[in-house]
Amino acid sequence: MSGDLVQLPRPPFPRPSAVVDPRIGDLGPALLALEDGSIFSGVAFGAPVASGGDLVVNTSQTGYQEVCTDPSYAGQVVVMTYPLIGNYGRLAADDQSLRPWLRGLVVANATAAVLDDARQLATLLRRAGIPAISGVDTRALARHLRAHGSLRGVILEPGALDPVAAWEAAQAIPRWEDQDFVGQVSPSAVVEHGDPSAAGPLVAVVDFGLKANIVRNLVHRGLRVRVLPHTSSAGDVLAAAVAGVVLSPGPGDPARLAGPVALARAVIDDGRPMLGICLGHQVVGRAAGAETRRLRFGHHGANHPVRDIDLGLVQVTAQNHEVQVVGETVPAASGFHVSQVNLNDGSVEGLRHRELPIETVQYHPEGAPGPLDALAVFDRFAAAARRHAGSAG
Repeated sequence: MSGDLVQLPRPPFPRPSAVVDPRIGDLGPALLALEDGSIFSGVAFGAPVASGGDLVVNTSQTGYQEVCTDPSYAGQVVVMTYPLIGNYGRLAADDQSLRPWLRGLVVANATAAVLDDARQLATLLRRAGIPAISGVDTRALARHLRAHGSLRGVILEPGALDPVAAWEAAQAIPRWEDQDFVGQVSPSAVVEHGDPSAAGPLVAVVDFGLKANIVRNLVHRGLRVRVLPHTSSAGDVLAAAVAGVVLSPGPGDPARLAGPVALARAVIDDGRPMLGICLGHQVVGRAAGAETRRLRFGHHGANHPVRDIDLGLVQVTAQNHEVQVVGETVPAASGFHVSQVNLNDGSVEGLRHRELPIETVQYHPEGAPGPLDALAVFDRFAAAARRHAGSAG
């Protein structure tokens, strides 16, 4: 069957019109190759280039636009298990950053819900130089990654159909752990959001790979937001007017981020409210003295159940990460404790400080496009920032 997982040589190609909506237009046959020699045949519909990285599986039924524009996917090839991708169009206002950051997209069927070319996912990918392949049995691929752990892979340019050359290209992809993705996605300038004449507290967001919906949620709660590059000093982040600090999500391994870890340590020592999200959570964990470790396969999707130990709640969350904070390594003397856990695998999903207004979450409370169970994370941070601003005033 076309798209089945096999070893070399490649399987037969699917019929283009069966896996790529003619309104999108296919670019011809293409290969997806994994470093272990597994080869998938498909039909190209993104940019006509080759690109690769670590393969990650996303199980979301919606949100492909947000996934493609989420900086946390920098350096990764995203495999969507939902069989129809592109079936409700794209709204530019829902993009999570200025451009897509993933290295490639793998889908079973590339569909088109709208005739307007500018609102199609394929157009977004082509303009950004991101390859995409359709006609792949994404569920078989997901099972393979579940069985063998994270693997590097490459989508070859249309017409490059030599399976041996494809396999060699996959093996040549640099290791995820050896790359600085935060340096690629973090901005170089400070940007402010919200009404500058408003009376709301000012909070600093350190951008390791910030999603736009985080800023929207903070502004919606009456906060003024100052977004700073990941290279910002503690003095810049902890300016006198700042009532709280957010360490954003982002891509890559926190073990590479000595500077951000030192910054998080400075915020802890200062005692101001702090919220760490995803990579920011891992950075705070390391600043507290805990270890981080890569998961066998990451958490990617919009249906991960998380139990809040302190509050007695279970929430469904959106997640996108490769690394976990190792709970048993959190030093008791740090003042932090594990506050939330994943009900699927028991991994750490949050930390709280026993005395300071500091909370971290491994998931995405901004939930773009959803779920929205965890929005109270922003409510708690906004309340802490207001209390600090009131006491400082």
